[in-house]
Amino acid sequence: QVQLQESGGGLVQAGDSLRLSCAASGRTFSTYASMYAMAWFRQAPGKERDFVAAINWSTGNTYYATSVKGRFTISRDIAENTLYLQMNSLKPEDTAVYYCAARSGPVTTSKGAYAYWGQGTQVTVSS
Repeated sequence: QVQLQESGGGLVQAGDSLRLSCAASGRTFSTYASMYAMAWFRQAPGKERDFVAAINWSTGNTYYATSVKGRFTISRDIAENTLYLQMNSLKPEDTAVYYCAARSGPVTTSKGAYAYWGQGTQVTVSS
């Protein structure tokens, strides 16, 4: 099993920055971390949960939704088993609950392919 715990959400103003963290734990992840892909998704009230960014844990290759490309950066600390999402130039439309997700396999933008999820962290951007 893999456990994921997000942190770092909060209330900020438009144009501000915020960094989310996701601590991964569990014997399976620690042993086979190189086989995993990890991602951030977000869900605004009344909307579907959407892909934000993903990273291949082994290679570090990254993938972004068009709406965040150039503003958000996904990264990972292999030694700490921690995933990050650096969010710059935040906009009110970035307001959502942000979820960390993991899967054993290649990176994909499909939320249904991710078996492990954190509980989410709220990001609110005021105008």
